[in-house]
Amino acid sequence: MINLDRAPVIVGTGQVNDREEEVSKALDAGQLMQAAIACADRDAGGRTLKAADTLELVRLFSAPMDGIVDRLAAALPGLKSKPAFVHGHGNTPMLILNRAAQRIASGSAETCIVAGAEAYRTEKRLATLAAGDRPDMMKKNLEGVANEIRRLHGLVTPIEIYPLFENAMRAAWGQTLAQAQAESAQIWADLSAVAARNPHAWIQRAYSPREILETGPGNRKLCFPYSTLMVANNSVNQGAALIICSYARARRLGIPEERMVFIGAGAAATEPQDVLARDTLTFSPSLQATLTTALERNALAAEQMDHVELYSCFPCVPKHARRVASFRADVPPTVSGGLTFAGGPIRNYMMHAAAAMVEKLRQSGTHGLLFGNGGYLSEAHALVLSRTPILNQWQERDFDIQRQADALRGEVPHLDPDYVGPGQIESYTVAHDRSGNPQFGTIVGRTPGGARFLSRAEADPAMMDFLMSGKTEPVGTSGVAQATGRGYSTWHVQ
Repeated sequence: MINLDRAPVIVGTGQVNDREEEVSKALDAGQLMQAAIACADRDAGGRTLKAADTLELVRLFSAPMDGIVDRLAAALPGLKSKPAFVHGHGNTPMLILNRAAQRIASGSAETCIVAGAEAYRTEKRLATLAAGDRPDMMKKNLEGVANEIRRLHGLVTPIEIYPLFENAMRAAWGQTLAQAQAESAQIWADLSAVAARNPHAWIQRAYSPREILETGPGNRKLCFPYSTLMVANNSVNQGAALIICSYARARRLGIPEERMVFIGAGAAATEPQDVLARDTLTFSPSLQATLTTALERNALAAEQMDHVELYSCFPCVPKHARRVASFRADVPPTVSGGLTFAGGPIRNYMMHAAAAMVEKLRQSGTHGLLFGNGGYLSEAHALVLSRTPILNQWQERDFDIQRQADALRGEVPHLDPDYVGPGQIESYTVAHDRSGNPQFGTIVGRTPGGARFLSRAEADPAMMDFLMSGKTEPVGTSGVAQATGRGYSTWHVQ
């Protein structure tokens, strides 16, 4: 058990939205971080930055990091070590917050700052001005790390890949398409209701489930079954920061007890980065192990969580998390508003969620759980926050629980990149153009021998009706992958 004096507490939060319309006047990511840190210091009483031990930053996705570290170091002359960017994905804010808590619990630091920002809205506008059209920056940035078979079948960006989990999970859970979409719409409506009350949210408007489901110019179809109101809104300029102190230092600084939120123990695990190298698309061992272990390490049950933040880049993630842990039905799945409505600044959303959780716990309740997800359901990190001290051995120990997650895995099927012949659909999606018209379907299939393969489905009316109407469940149905001579096969229903 750690000493209460070394218990890690969050004492300051800062969130910044930059809605500047004129590109030349918009804040860049470094300025957003600096402004968020200043806000967090003011929230903590204005004296925490004079002798901070560490500053860790979420690595940018949308722009180079040139000069940002030096600028932040110059703005924090009392900082005892050089600021450092930490590479990762949507789980990274949880990672660096957990690491800061560990430093404090072990006695190696007394004050730590964590921060991050993205100016993706500005970067998209600059790219559009340079190109004369609307380039897909996300796709451009990710194509270089996607292998050839994924590029050929349109599986590069998160919006192209997460539907594979959504459709596979729906079938595994025994839901009809209508039932699954209704669940997604209700969750997203609940997210928007929270965002409507959050002064830091990018979109402060509550949507009904019907509005989430109805597609059109303001909610265009993307990759089946997702539309724009069901996915992360990356086109934002947002920054957030947290200041973490030891309980003893917070007391010395005169910070009132009611402003402190204690950090409990965390847990983290990862999946293979290549989605096609996983044993199943219906289940994430890392998500399950992370959520259950984080609760166990803090000697708490899911039902004891007064507030929850379940990462909401796409509906399948919170839907999966809610099936793993029995959170109370009256507790919304977010304290911030979700990546669609509060805003999805690429890798830094969970910094905003953590700030919102602190603010929420200052107002009501005792315990809150933060769950961050990164990549293609690739990284999971959970952390418990509390108004009361949580003192146990796990706060000083490694949060890596990879062994527990790996124990939940099955055998990974062999990927046959050149397969043609009979098979069954394991999962699928359909890509749409900007007008909402289907372009092609992507089929993840299994051979009679159990190997995995990819195929494309032509956008003819009969095939599109089969894949998207909900009249039948495509997952598990049989078909044939036929050679085309174009580097990929086409899928035909038997």
